[in-house]
Parts: sequence; C-alpha cells; structure tokens
Amino acid sequence: MKIKKIHLKSDGYEFNPLRRRLLLFIGGGMLLWTADRAGLLGRSARAATGETNRKWEDQEGKVIKMTKSDQEWKKELGDKEYNVLREEGTERPFTSSLLDEHRDGVYVCAACGLPLFKSGSKYNSGTGWPSFYQAIEGHVETKTDYKLVLPRTEYHCARCGGHQGHVFEDGPDPTGLRYCNNGVALRFQEQKE
Repeated sequence: MKIKKIHLKSDGYEFNPLRRRLLLFIGGGMLLWTADRAGLLGRSARAATGETNRKWEDQEGKVIKMTKSDQEWKKELGDKEYNVLREEGTERPFTSSLLDEHRDGVYVCAACGLPLFKSGSKYNSGTGWPSFYQAIEGHVETKTDYKLVLPRTEYHCARCGGHQGHVFEDGPDPTGLRYCNNGVALRFQEQKE
C-alpha cells in the first residue's frame, strides 16, 4: 500500500503535511525546554520528557552516586573535613560558624555539593551542632552506628557517602526528627533572588 503525499497550493505556497508535523514537533520540544529552564515544569514533567534539571539526579530523579579514592578526597578536603566526612569523626560542639547562619538558602555537602537541607528546616536544638528537622528527600541515606555501644542512626550524603551526623527522634514538629549535623561537613549557599 502506497501512501500518497498531499500537496496543497494556496497563493503559490506548496503545503506539505509532513513538514508541518516536523515543525510542530520541533516547536513543542523547544517550548518544553524553555518552560523547564524557567522552572515552570515539575519533577514529574521533567522525568516524562527524559530530562532532569539537576546534575546530580538521573532520569528517575534518584541521586547519582560518585566515588573517589581516599587519595583524591585527601587532596580535595581539609584535615577536619576529611576526618568528619570520610572517617566519620565528630567536630567539637559550638565551633561551627553555621550555628549563626540565618539567611535563606540551602545547606550542601561540603565534599560534593549535593543539597541536603533547606534553610527553613534549620532550628536551634541547643546541642552545639547545626540541626534540621527535615532533609531533602532522597539526598541522605542512613545506617546503624554502634560506636557508642548503643545503636544510633548515622546519616550520610546520598551522592558521595560523606558522613554528616546522626538523626534522633527528639526534634520539633512536623517530623519529630533532629538531624544533628557536623558543621564542617556542610556549606551554605544563599538563595539568589
């Protein structure tokens, strides 16, 4: 069966339906791309188009893991950062400059830059470490820690595995959680308007 191309002539212009479909397809793609870059599409819409807006997420919105050797981490991190992030150390309480950080923005992993907490979830727990009641979904992972004999829940960056701190069930509403973070394991990025 042969498909016949229909060519319509109107005022000297030859109309090709296949060319029209191609132009509509390209125009629609450009419109989706522009809307995504302007932040008008939600995560599900970006996933449906096969794109993510963040360099650290895959097509399904899951964090892409990264690995580096100990030598590479030692070159990139300072001694205190390396001790906390790679050796699961703990910084002394009340030493972090982030305790007095109150601007709008995000707190990112000091090793890889993955956003971990929004500033709106930060609160003063009185413990001497930056504390948050909610992490960005999917950006931290947990494991059980027995270093002090009794089990605790340790959490780390979902991208690079860098140790951040421990999560406790004595935080404020709405979650009741306290993510007690080592300040040296975070960097603050102010929200730009």
